[in-house]
Amino acid sequence: VFPSLAQAQASVANEVYQELGQPPVFLFCPTEYCSSLCSPSPSQSCYLQTIGQELLPGIGVIWTGPKVVSQELSALLLEEVEAVLRRRPVIWDNLYANDYDCRRVFLGPYMGRAPGLMSRLHGLLLNPNCELQANFIPIHTLGTWFRSELGSCAHPDHAGMEAVAALGDSQDVQGGSYSPQEALELALRDWVAEINQQALEPGR
Repeated sequence: VFPSLAQAQASVANEVYQELGQPPVFLFCPTEYCSSLCSPSPSQSCYLQTIGQELLPGIGVIWTGPKVVSQELSALLLEEVEAVLRRRPVIWDNLYANDYDCRRVFLGPYMGRAPGLMSRLHGLLLNPNCELQANFIPIHTLGTWFRSELGSCAHPDHAGMEAVAALGDSQDVQGGSYSPQEALELALRDWVAEINQQALEPGR
């Protein structure tokens, strides 16, 4: 029925999206969801070009970066992806994912993401460690990164400013700059306080 896999996927996704009343959040994960899966590159991929052309504009497209687990995300790559998809991507960040090797646990700060990245994204999802308690530092430092991104927006909208205010007096946002080391120290301070609080609870 369809001349290509991309056209089949886009057609089905569009139908489901419309049948559900075009919800504000509707995500599509393409078969080529990172640069290493694209042939020969994201900008020259016939598959992604078709997805960008055929998929309705209200549908968000998931992207993991250069690889499935990307150590770095650059603004240049996101520009290329945005151009071919005709929309800003939703990053599915596998930086902390350990479901492919449960002997490893990732406890470092959120890092390797270029400054000013948030303005090039439609959204960001963090795929955490499988172990719940191991995600305190990843999620805490992601929050610090997010605050710094809001603070560094050259022309933040009203909603962005409200979000900054709602986050309180963030001492971890200094002029919109993000330091992974400082973010790690803040997370460790709060994690130790959380552990001490739990230790005082009855039955612990």
